[in-house]
Amino acid sequence: MPTNNTSELLKNTLTMILAGGQGERLHPLTRNQAKPAVPFGGMYRIIDFTLSNCLNSGLRRVYVLTQYMSSTLDRHLQRGWSIFNPELDEYIFTVPPQFRLATSWYRGTADAIFQNVDILEKARPEHVLILGGDHVYKMDYSRMIQFHIDQGADLTVACIEVPIKTATELGVMAIDQENRVIGFEEKPSLPKPTPDNPDLALASMGIYVFSTCALVRWLSEDAKRNTAHDFGKNIIPDMVDSGGVFAYNFKHANRNDTVYWRDIGLLDAYWEANIDLVSATPDFNLYDPTWPIRTHTPTYPPSRLHICQEGRSRVVVAQGCIVEDAQVERSILSPGVHIGPGSEVSDSVLMEGVHIGKNVRLHKAIVDEGVHIPSNTQIGVDATLDQKRFSMTPNGVVIIPKGIPIE
Repeated sequence: MPTNNTSELLKNTLTMILAGGQGERLHPLTRNQAKPAVPFGGMYRIIDFTLSNCLNSGLRRVYVLTQYMSSTLDRHLQRGWSIFNPELDEYIFTVPPQFRLATSWYRGTADAIFQNVDILEKARPEHVLILGGDHVYKMDYSRMIQFHIDQGADLTVACIEVPIKTATELGVMAIDQENRVIGFEEKPSLPKPTPDNPDLALASMGIYVFSTCALVRWLSEDAKRNTAHDFGKNIIPDMVDSGGVFAYNFKHANRNDTVYWRDIGLLDAYWEANIDLVSATPDFNLYDPTWPIRTHTPTYPPSRLHICQEGRSRVVVAQGCIVEDAQVERSILSPGVHIGPGSEVSDSVLMEGVHIGKNVRLHKAIVDEGVHIPSNTQIGVDATLDQKRFSMTPNGVVIIPKGIPIE
């Protein structure tokens, strides 16, 4: 948590969260909503983790840049995040594309900031913190901002060591002994390993601190050229030769030994991160009172559970759930889930308002909000049959979206 020594520093920092992505790899969960608005962990939306990091870090001037299917996200932010005091110059605003400097939607991450450069001109922050709204992690951003200032950097990029086989989907950097970035490549086919371990690469987390003057200058130059207008593909590689780009080694606030940061942009990764929460000792700690995760909590009655179970049952249960003489194992039950008698549910993520009838067999599935699964249905038992009715991930997770008939 920030100390009094950092309060003035944070007042001079503006936060901009990129939350307009379509999230094609999470389809069909993103068919009717932006990726940051997708539910996670039983009672949260994905963006809640980024916003909670801001709040816990002492950052209270936040713009959320929206675009694709933003109504669900707008509604969630209005209900759960209208907590700042405008009289103290605290706020969280959503900003759709304004078409002030272009006639197109956001063409890339850098263009999203450039189209809203008037916000920077009015607020006049010394530093700009740019975040994604679609990752799950805990981080005290004030430490990174202080590091940025101490280095006299134009840009600081948060980084984390990842297995080299997964680094092909991330931006990979090389650094010198002073943490200065001397090379950067977005989604390389052959990622460069770290000097100390050939099995690891140093990857960008999509978290940036810019000195405002440098940000505006580089965005303006990029806007004049025919590029992807993207931080990872254009801005960062272009800035590396200037010598003003530094890497900040991710210091997590997870309160256990696991350095946890998840890009849950793939359905399998999304399912795995959810299911991890029901393990005996989850890698991601949701129960730390010193780093609370805030969200909008809908009004439901208490949950009522009658679980017929031999041995141990590990389940995350939100409010308003009813389980009637059913077996539930290694699953996430979001608010208002109803599981009928005789049913067996395992290794599944059930979103808000899911209704499961009697004698249903459900295994290794993600069930979207409000879906009704009729009695005597089997899903996740016969892969050949499931593939004819639903979409399946490479790891065999069955995806049951809204609006699909279930027989």
